Amino acid sequence: MNFITKSQVKLPKRRKDSHKGDNGLVLAVGGSSDFAGAVALAGLAALRSGADLVKIIAPEKVAWAVNAYSPDLVTMKLKGNYFKVSDFDIVNKLMDKFDVLLIGNGIGLNPSTKKFCEKTIKKIKKFKVIDADAIKSISMNDCENSILTPHSKELEYFLTNSKINKTITNKINNEKDIIKKSQLIKKTAQKFLNKNNIILLKGKIDIIISKNKILYNKTGNAGMTKGGTGDVLAGLCAGFLAQSKDMLQSAVNAAYFNGMIGDILLKKKKGFTYLASDMVDEIKRIKTYS
Repeated sequence: MNFITKSQVKLPKRRKDSHKGDNGLVLAVGGSSDFAGAVALAGLAALRSGADLVKIIAPEKVAWAVNAYSPDLVTMKLKGNYFKVSDFDIVNKLMDKFDVLLIGNGIGLNPSTKKFCEKTIKKIKKFKVIDADAIKSISMNDCENSILTPHSKELEYFLTNSKINKTITNKINNEKDIIKKSQLIKKTAQKFLNKNNIILLKGKIDIIISKNKILYNKTGNAGMTKGGTGDVLAGLCAGFLAQSKDMLQSAVNAAYFNGMIGDILLKKKKGFTYLASDMVDEIKRIKTYS
């Protein structure tokens, strides 16, 4: 099994004479009246990875809550409690200035929001990190240049939306052998992977599947079942990708460090009391532990 090792983790290089914006700009699209914290956690993780700027587009109440939580995150406030298809034009225009679109954290499954996610992901061709309910809103035909970060249930939604035979979907869900499972996913999603897409399936052992490679990550522990840890992972993916423009390396870095931070906190807190917000704060130690 090809487990990620320390030697395979490579942090983006930063020029000493770099200026603001040279080290990655992330546009994070997420949040809803039910889930205000997810997009903040993802945005802060992207910043902590080394990205120069994260701008969050969110429904106005969510955006104000994000501003109150952190002065480091810039927000754009949209009217209403959730995203609508008409909001696509705003996102599309702003993406001219950003390197990576991070979409889905806390965005919800309002019918209009699902259509917004589908249109945005399909139309925007730049690098994307797609997480949470945005994954549930799309199919394999809707994206390119993307890192998807599903857990097993979100992957099931994605395969169903893609009209994959239910027998195959069930076989993937029920397969306990991690190698067989990853090979089944790769075979099923090969055309999708060929469009410069990567699947980072979260689990006890994370599986990273690209067009040509399957890698496994074993950092992390059972405390990472807590809400918000996946948002941190997505934010790390987006932050590393904005800096390096290397999709596979960004997925490798994010999975390894996200789990490693969880392992550090497990020892530090002497148990499973740590939170996703603790993980965001611990990212600053990446260089110390890498």
